[in-house]
Amino acid sequence: MGDQMNSVVPREVLFRRRVLFMLRQFCWVVWGRRWVSHHASSVIVLWASVATLCPLLCWQSARAAEPAAVEKNTDEVVVQAATAYAEAFNKRDYTALADQWTSGATLVEGDARLEGREAILGSLQGWLSRHPQAMLQIRITGVQFVATTLVRMKGVLVFTRKVGEKPLESRFESLRVLEDGEWRLAESKVLTNHAAALEDFEWLTGTWNATDPKSGASIETIYEKAVNGYAILGRTKIKSKAGNAFEAIDVIHADRDTGVIHSWIFDSTGARAEGFLESNGTTFNRTLVGTPADSVEGRHAEWVQVIAPTGDGRFTMQSIERTLDGVPLPDGEPLHFRRIR
Repeated sequence: MGDQMNSVVPREVLFRRRVLFMLRQFCWVVWGRRWVSHHASSVIVLWASVATLCPLLCWQSARAAEPAAVEKNTDEVVVQAATAYAEAFNKRDYTALADQWTSGATLVEGDARLEGREAILGSLQGWLSRHPQAMLQIRITGVQFVATTLVRMKGVLVFTRKVGEKPLESRFESLRVLEDGEWRLAESKVLTNHAAALEDFEWLTGTWNATDPKSGASIETIYEKAVNGYAILGRTKIKSKAGNAFEAIDVIHADRDTGVIHSWIFDSTGARAEGFLESNGTTFNRTLVGTPADSVEGRHAEWVQVIAPTGDGRFTMQSIERTLDGVPLPDGEPLHFRRIR
């Protein structure tokens, strides 16, 4: 029994013997025993060639089965990386969240674009500070390998801002790269649900007061949800020290397909503007283009309105990068708003 166990024939040797036997049978059937005996040297050369190729064929056969297994295992690894992202988010483990991104990663949400790991992490921290109870789930709907170290992933982000609230879903597509043994995010594009996009501006609803530091005019602004929550409507009244007053209407709405936040402003001087809002997680920038008041000679105005929540029911608003018909203008004075109700 011991000798039989020690004389086990390797699988590739058995395979080679089987192929040679089949080749000999083939030669006998096609050409006959007489021909095989007559051309013995040629047949031996042919058999020797086959014998040499057998190990190679066995190796290639085994290699052919490898990619599917490797890809299957790698699929599981990248999905686990996405699961780990959600776990780090929910635990507020910012070190683990940072490790999910490459140093030069890009995050695009609507028209907002963040470059670099630090900027992305800062945005996440800012958003979570405004939504301390928020939780995240990630559903992967597709995994496609672009290269051995690059994978494209598609899925759905499911956010719950508060316990008991209806979850908000956003679609995403990202690229993960294999870096130092870890599948990290190099690029992620999020198509924000238009209802979810407006949730980031819910803090703005309420009544706010400010005083223009240059003219002393008093400003009262009221923001409220409108049209069943699909828009935010703002009404502003400005009263100068001399008693003159004018009003403005501000409509904020999220695009259904892209989640981009659009804004339209009209006031009682005849001025109008339109643009879009984007956020880096801590401040909101509203880029506007429009026509100035009827009393102003210029026809084309552009500026960026920076809105920065400062906590405790306060925010700062400032107009920068102002131009009128292409001519630069000084930045406006910061306005400090305080919530009164």
